[in-house]
Amino acid sequence: MSKPRVLVDGYNLALEKGTGIATYARNLSAQLSALGHKVDLMYGVRSSAGKNELLAEVSFFDPSPRSMRTKEIVKSLIKSPFGVTAKQVPITGKVIARKTPGGLPEHDRIFNVRNLYTISRWHFRTYGQFLNIDYAGSADIAHWTYPLSVTLKNAANLYTIHDLVPLRLPYTTLDNKRAFLKKVKRISEKADHIVTVSEASKQDIVELLGVDESRVTNTYQAVNLPSRILNRNEDEVREEVSSIFGLEHKQYFLFFGAIEPKKNVGRIIEAYLASHSQLPLVIVGQLVWKDANELRLLDALQDSEKSLLNKQLLGPTTGHAAKTSSVMRLEYLPLNLLTSLIRCARAVVFPSLYEGFGLPILEAMQLGTAVITGSEGANPEVAGDSALIVDPYNVNSISQAIKDIANDDGLMKHYETVGLERAKLFSSEKYAERLQNLYAKFK
Repeated sequence: MSKPRVLVDGYNLALEKGTGIATYARNLSAQLSALGHKVDLMYGVRSSAGKNELLAEVSFFDPSPRSMRTKEIVKSLIKSPFGVTAKQVPITGKVIARKTPGGLPEHDRIFNVRNLYTISRWHFRTYGQFLNIDYAGSADIAHWTYPLSVTLKNAANLYTIHDLVPLRLPYTTLDNKRAFLKKVKRISEKADHIVTVSEASKQDIVELLGVDESRVTNTYQAVNLPSRILNRNEDEVREEVSSIFGLEHKQYFLFFGAIEPKKNVGRIIEAYLASHSQLPLVIVGQLVWKDANELRLLDALQDSEKSLLNKQLLGPTTGHAAKTSSVMRLEYLPLNLLTSLIRCARAVVFPSLYEGFGLPILEAMQLGTAVITGSEGANPEVAGDSALIVDPYNVNSISQAIKDIANDDGLMKHYETVGLERAKLFSSEKYAERLQNLYAKFK
């Protein structure tokens, strides 16, 4: 008996630099394909699928940053109550797609509805209903990897809710909280099943949305870095980090992730400075929050150093050398360079205030790096006893952990060893088992 065909949305897959949810969607499609399911990907990019197959393929891969005009939105809303029909994108291989973020995920077919996810947001805002979608030979199951206001006709619709951070820590996100609650409540009422990625998130969904536990399945996530990265030569990685960043092996601390309030970067910087560590702190991440409060201390330090340097250049010398910053910030790195930095770090410092899962914890562990993480949300659930757990709201707690790892090679090596073992619990094979149990409910 053939396994059901599954639709996976391309909402986050289409973003230029991807997200943690894009990683989740990519892993999901790969595992489903490995389990023997046919996989359709549903995008919502601005491409126009015309009669010319070559132009239709070119248009799909051609980025178009222009947002929808008001006229287009109104025109779409007139038609949207009747649903939308997706068109198959002809992927012939004539367009070289290797430069797309991470390449195309595992799939059998790709479909697209022009501006699908923008239209669905406006449709839900206007009519209070999810946008119905259909297409020829459609899937038996639709697995929406994000709380999207879309539903596939005549199929079982599963929605992954990674976390309820906008409701649990409303001061850490820019989401419209009223709109977010309305959407997840609608999902809780209409979804055939809800999927999540930790027991902490499952408990939030049950308690805050009033969903019966039997309708929520925690599959966790898979930590699944490519073998080309995991199997790189150690000397080659060390040389890369040294020559490009000027950093010594196991002689710096690292944070990587979005620069936003829940990531706790401000306290990380403060704790690092309070530790008086001689080892640098490296911060890799883009600012995704309008107010840069998280980096205010770092900016003040840099301004202070510039002022000191100017005094030395323009005024009489005091006999003290200008102190350069011991905090290095990088906005973005491709995966191969980021993983090299992780692998060579003394420890990854990730005491976030709340996570639905906390993938950076396991990525660091899989690369053999010690981890300092927080006691809130899913972090301790994912890390277990294989990371140094701190109170993320307590600067002294974070600072002490940095000092402990900085001054104790044995402690660092202990967490490197137990972290490698912990990561195996979230392997692709374990994830596949959990997915198989989930999809068995919808045969």
